[in-house]
This record gives sequence, structure tokens and C-alpha cells, in this order.
Amino acid sequence: MLQSFFDKLRPHFEEGGKLHAFHSVFEGMETFVLVPNTTAKVGVSIHDAIDSKRIMTFVIIALLPALFFGMYNIGYQTYMTPPAVVGASFWEMFAYGFLIMLPKIVVSYAVGLGIEFAVAQYKHEEINEGYLVTGLLIPMIVPIELPLWMLAVAVAFSVIFAKEIFGGTGMNFFNPALVARAFLFFSYSGNMTGDKIWIAKDTFFGLGNPNLTDAVTMATPLTQASTNQPFSTTFTDMVVGLMPGSIGETSVIAILIGAVILLWTRIASWRTMLSVFIGGGLVAFLFNSLHIQDNAIANIPWYEHLALGGFCFGAVFMATDPVTSARTEKGKFIYGFFIGALAIIIRVLNPGFPEGMMLAILFMNVWAPFIDYCFVESNIKRRAKRAKSNTL
Repeated sequence: MLQSFFDKLRPHFEEGGKLHAFHSVFEGMETFVLVPNTTAKVGVSIHDAIDSKRIMTFVIIALLPALFFGMYNIGYQTYMTPPAVVGASFWEMFAYGFLIMLPKIVVSYAVGLGIEFAVAQYKHEEINEGYLVTGLLIPMIVPIELPLWMLAVAVAFSVIFAKEIFGGTGMNFFNPALVARAFLFFSYSGNMTGDKIWIAKDTFFGLGNPNLTDAVTMATPLTQASTNQPFSTTFTDMVVGLMPGSIGETSVIAILIGAVILLWTRIASWRTMLSVFIGGGLVAFLFNSLHIQDNAIANIPWYEHLALGGFCFGAVFMATDPVTSARTEKGKFIYGFFIGALAIIIRVLNPGFPEGMMLAILFMNVWAPFIDYCFVESNIKRRAKRAKSNTL
């Protein structure tokens, strides 16, 4: 039935049709709903039943646990902030978080997909499916109180300057979602750091904490540690995710569910994930052993470092990006290890960047091609040497 529906519409969007100007839009919608029956004709290709859009769909499914928990945590932090709302139910907290998140997701997709549709139509190319994931990632890694217009500007900057200027999906060497966050961090730092951006103070349809004012503050544990303030967040809260932070980055359990989905479907590399945690854990343990005075972040237990901030989220969903990460099997270990190590080093040695994961991944995005080049050249030389010895 769906195939028949698109077959009837296709003549209107083909050359000479009334709606030919929107050919890329039609083709993008058709291939999103139906598996395309065209395959690569040149080069060495391996064909299977999973195309790029299906891969992106699996990643979105893996993101849903963190997204849904983030919605609940928005409501939880808002309702539980003194003066707390007595008797607030789970569904009230979730509904409030949903109403906070929905406009951010809509703005992200509307701006990002709008630009990609326009570029594809202008270049007479297919619409790339990469933004299906990026459009959901960006709202999940920003603070709750970020204004929508700032989000729209960051999305436009990311899509244009981190993707399209390099040729679109598959050609970019920086993670677009992290470029959007970096743009916000350096352009509107007051809306990305501090203690007034983690609690939503608006109310919708009677939902929310009506007693909250703009004077109410709530700092993340990493922000408190960066100023040598004690924090009361327990390790259990860190794992569960009941603490202030970016919308989708707080719950280790929800992120772990997403990691299992990505690994089970073989979309993400376990080598990259594992090496990120090994690198971060070893460096954090080293700083613990040094007992640095007047540096609270250096003295955070190594296992808490892995559960705080965006470390887990970055290791699972950002470092494993197949476009911007290392692609050689051995290179993935090096790439991931340095991401984890650099994230902790930045946290400890630069209080101005208490998060660290964003800069670590973007820095290693630059080095990923070089890491792959070294391993590829090494393999070529080893095989050439082996072939030469066999002929002798």
C-alpha cells in the first residue's frame, strides 16, 4: 500500500513534474519509509538489509532511555527543589519534563532538517539521514534553561559549518552535535555554565513548581568541585541520574541500556567504548594517588569521575560516532583511550572547563584520521615485507 502511494506521487516530483523543485524532499521521505531498491554500482561494496537510515533509527532507539529519564529528571529536580511540591507523582514530573523537552526537539529538527533539505535541493542530491540522530543529540546535551533561539542558532552553525561545508553526512570530521555545544559554550557561556541553568522555572498547564524564582540555583557536582565546594550527591544518585546536569547525560543506567542496544546491533564499537573508560579511569586513579591539595576535582574517586557529567554519554554516543572516530580496529583503542584520559586531565587541570568530555572528543576527532593512517601504513609495510619473504 505504501509503495503504491509513493508510485502515484512520484511523477509529480520527477523531471517535468509540477513539484520537481521538491524532488529531494520526496525522495528523502520515500527512502525513510521504504527500503530503497537501488544499490551502489561502483567500488567495493557489501550489501545487507540495513541501510544508513535503519542504522540511525537504531541509534535513536538507543537514545530513548536516556531521553525519557532526562524528561523525568527535569521534573524531579524542579519539583524537589525547596520549597518542594508535596505529593508530586511520577507522571507529573515526567509530563513537566516532556513539555520542557518537546520545544527543544522540535526546534532542533525544524532548523537542522530545514537546512539539510534546502542544501540537498540546491545541489540536486539525496537528503542525508545523519541529522536524524544529531537532531536528537543536541537537545540532550544542553542545559534545561537554554533559550530556544540560542539552540536554533547553534543548530544552524553546526549543520552549515560542521557538516555541509565539508560535503554533508560522512564527510565531516567533527561531531556536529558537539560542535553545536562548543558553539554555545564559547558564544553564550553564561547560559551553559553556572548554577542557574539546571532548574526549569516555567509552569505549564498547572505543572511545575510555582514557588521557584529566578533566584533559585542548583549547581552540578562537577561545578561545585571545580570551586572546591563539597557536594552531597551520592554515588547511587550518580548512577541512577537524580542530579542536575544536561538533559540526557545524568543517568548511567539509562545510558548503559543504550550502550547494550548499540553493541548488540553492532552499530557502535566496544573497543572505543571500553578504551574511553579505561583511559578515564586510569588517569583519574593517578590524580587520586597524587593527593593534590586544594583541588577537589583531582580527589574525586576515579569511579565517580566516570559517572559524573557527560563522561558516560560521550563514551557511548559521541566517541563511537562512525564518521568522526577512528575506523581501524587497533586505532579505536588508541582513539578511545586518549578521549577518556584527556577528559579527566581537562577536568582536573582547567577549572574553567569542569566537564572536559566535549573538548576531549573534538580534539581526538582531529587526530582520528592520523591514527588510522598510521595503522594502515603499518599493515601495508608488514604485508609487503611478508610477501617479499615468501617470494624468497
